[in-house]
Amino acid sequence: MKQKIRKAIVPVAGFGTRMLPATKSIPKELLTIVDRPVLDYIVAEAFASGIEHIVMVTGRMKAAIEDHFDVAFELDNSLRRNGKEAVAEALARGVPPVGSMSFVRQQEAKGLGHAVWSARHVIGNEPFAVMLPDMLMVDSQPCLKSMIDLYDKHGGNVLAVEQVDPDLAHKFGIVSLAEGKDGPLITGMVEKPAPGTAPSNLYISGRYILQPEVFTYLENQKPGAGGEIQLTDAIISLLDRQEIRPFEFSGRTFDCGSPAGFVGANLHMALGRDGVREAVLEEVRLFEAGHKH
Repeated sequence: MKQKIRKAIVPVAGFGTRMLPATKSIPKELLTIVDRPVLDYIVAEAFASGIEHIVMVTGRMKAAIEDHFDVAFELDNSLRRNGKEAVAEALARGVPPVGSMSFVRQQEAKGLGHAVWSARHVIGNEPFAVMLPDMLMVDSQPCLKSMIDLYDKHGGNVLAVEQVDPDLAHKFGIVSLAEGKDGPLITGMVEKPAPGTAPSNLYISGRYILQPEVFTYLENQKPGAGGEIQLTDAIISLLDRQEIRPFEFSGRTFDCGSPAGFVGANLHMALGRDGVREAVLEEVRLFEAGHKH
């Protein structure tokens, strides 16, 4: 009998070097997409997908993340005293239920695989999700929910993948596929293949459902690319022992850890907001008309 996917790991210990100097004193995960930290969107996706418990893997200088998901008594009291009940209630709804979130410290920056391994005692012996907080994935149904639906049918492991221009495949982790009896299976993964050698045009895009055996491989794994413990290497070790299925995500994905992706995410979300969309469109109109200053 397949175990339910109840827990998700969100690794938030990275320095956010691509977004410096903005991330010098502010965790990259708390940079705002319109008026909500990007991490809010990731947490909302997890809970909307049926996740019951989120494990945040943090690092030094990330205490603000834990504070963000706590009750702010002084702010709440101030808002209510000033008649801003609606704002106070909106903030209260954003606080996760008691006991639904844990924080684990990754004491050394040893890579994504090491961050996931750091949460092993909270996850225990059950399958779990991993959600990269930089990757904001937008669709009518949450990406992770669609992945869990696929897992509920077949079990095993599931990786979110997306199509990429073949000319850009050398910048990503690319999967190779074969047709199984119940649909496509991932048969291999290549990190940043040399131009022209990619086995497909599908890249791993930031959401995973993994069986707990991956912790065993992470435990004994030697550093890989960049001298870090790579999650991809541990998943490759699972290939001969467990099925790994692709879920091809067809929505929009924004890499909010890069300036271009961050601005794109803000623009996309702003255009979907009444009261914001009009001002953004007017600014675009003025820019195109030559009023660039």
